[in-house]
Amino acid sequence: MTEGIHRTALSRREALLFEAGIKLGGIFHQYLGIPVAPRTADGLARVIEAAVGLQPYVAAVRVRIDPRRGGPLGRGRFAYRYLTAEMLTAEVRLVDGPVRVAARLAFEPALRYPLMRVDAASATGARRSAYRRDRPRRRTSPSAGSAGGRRTPRAHGRSTPRRGSPRRSA
Repeated sequence: MTEGIHRTALSRREALLFEAGIKLGGIFHQYLGIPVAPRTADGLARVIEAAVGLQPYVAAVRVRIDPRRGGPLGRGRFAYRYLTAEMLTAEVRLVDGPVRVAARLAFEPALRYPLMRVDAASATGARRSAYRRDRPRRRTSPSAGSAGGRRTPRAHGRSTPRRGSPRRSA
């Protein structure tokens, strides 16, 4: 099945750019359609941030949801909207050693489309594979309820964002 497929080693920068796209695409495709109301929008945004923040290389994530930008609001017990692309803005900052990537997802009214963009990406000197022998070691932490002391991957990067970067809000 892999006959004819040429494997190319990715640089850390290329691998991190790919990871940013995966994380933003995951936010977009996993959460659209979930019920949201003005009173639940901030909580939903924090849950999304916490979930994405668990993933490798994530140093910071910020999600904003503006439920006023949605379609018609129901009435009575149906007084909510569902999350749409127009409501959602997300920013991620990923770090792998010296390489840093900042990317975002935002609805572009002129295009009528939710666009993902790379805001910044640092370069690396040498080409290295992020998926082969040069792959950075993943730090581990004990997994709650895991048998036999197994360890699970923990997110890379700083636990608190640096000044001037997207922040995780609590």
